[in-house]
Amino acid sequence: MANFSKSNVPQFSVEVYQNEYLPEGGREVNGIITVTSTGGGTTGGVPLTGGAAGAAVVIMVDCSGSMDYPPTKMRNARDATAAAIDTLRDGTSFAVVGGTHVAKEVYPGNGRLAVADATTRAQAKEALRRLSAGGGTAIGTWLRLADRLLGAADVEIRHGILLTDGRNEHESPEDLKAALDSCAGRFTCDARGVGTDWEVKEVTGIASAMLGTADIVADPSGLAADFTRMMENAMGKEVADVALRLWTPVGVEIKFVKQVAPTVAELTDRRTEAGPRAGDYPTGSWGDESRDYHVCVRVPEAGIGQEMLAARVSLILPDPAGGTPQTLSQGLVRAVWTDDMAASTSINPQVAHYTGQAELAQVIQQGLDARKSGDFDGATAKLGRAVQLASASGNEDTAKLLSKVVDVVDAATGTVRLKAKVAEADEMTLETRSTKTVRVKK
Repeated sequence: MANFSKSNVPQFSVEVYQNEYLPEGGREVNGIITVTSTGGGTTGGVPLTGGAAGAAVVIMVDCSGSMDYPPTKMRNARDATAAAIDTLRDGTSFAVVGGTHVAKEVYPGNGRLAVADATTRAQAKEALRRLSAGGGTAIGTWLRLADRLLGAADVEIRHGILLTDGRNEHESPEDLKAALDSCAGRFTCDARGVGTDWEVKEVTGIASAMLGTADIVADPSGLAADFTRMMENAMGKEVADVALRLWTPVGVEIKFVKQVAPTVAELTDRRTEAGPRAGDYPTGSWGDESRDYHVCVRVPEAGIGQEMLAARVSLILPDPAGGTPQTLSQGLVRAVWTDDMAASTSINPQVAHYTGQAELAQVIQQGLDARKSGDFDGATAKLGRAVQLASASGNEDTAKLLSKVVDVVDAATGTVRLKAKVAEADEMTLETRSTKTVRVKK
């Protein structure tokens, strides 16, 4: 891997939003950490070391038998992959993998990656024309082949795009989990489900493990536009493997660390130790973008008037050569004990907003699970709460998706009725996009 010089790393900033005041006996401290990266590739910033050669992408296309039903699905998948190839920057390393119950190299073959230019793009698109549907689905084998191909590349950004139309029926859940555990942290991967015959939790689980995005493309004709957007986003990444490092003083307990915007993603269990009382949480690759994280810690009791540093949050870029990692930016989470009730009971707007967004994602999942299991009262209560939260926080996209599953009587109170008939695509879209959040209104 090439080293980063300061000139080719986007500038990172960290802002902390919190109410640091605690009442006597108070111990829970919350902070919303806004991380912003500027000067990356998406606004024409300085390119990666050696230009676009700093990136490698593997596209994994489902070629199982079900891709022939309807016959247009396979054609749409080929067209979408071709559109993604056209979006590659010159100099980007790439490969195409065809996935069934085994993984096969479609282009360029022989365990290699091609380098994107006019000639290789044309060759890759010609190879796509030979793709046909037949066989089963074993996604773990696709990911492992992508990992082997990407692992051989001397690049900074490694990215996968995975398309499936069905359930992972030809390997055990344990095999898929083992593949994800093996590949996690080695490349990021966006996952897409096309049609309505795939398993939402499977696809979102893959994206979550690989720090990528997940979405549904219910109508296969929308694949090309979606693949183009995904590849444009991948091409905008300028720095990989950034970690959120949390240092806490003696006696401070970490309750949770989660990403809360643009999507809710649990990071607490993904900590790796990084020295005394410090741990790193993976954030993946960055371009020009901003994300929010919610950190919650439990501090020792202290008397009125005392204050302490509850946590220090740093953004860390590891040195590929194993030397001292680079600190890109940092912020402080504080605790101050006061007898001013107005100060200590005030909830920071950012903390309140994202606590609601995390609950929104949770109650949608719970409501849909209850609906599937026939617990219609439970489903009505959970989805009603979801409507209430979406309305209160201004999450209009989620509110629209909810309105296709329930009839909203009163959004403010969360009074709803379950719809008697719901299109499968609408239910799957709500489940897949349930973790998408809106930023707090400043």
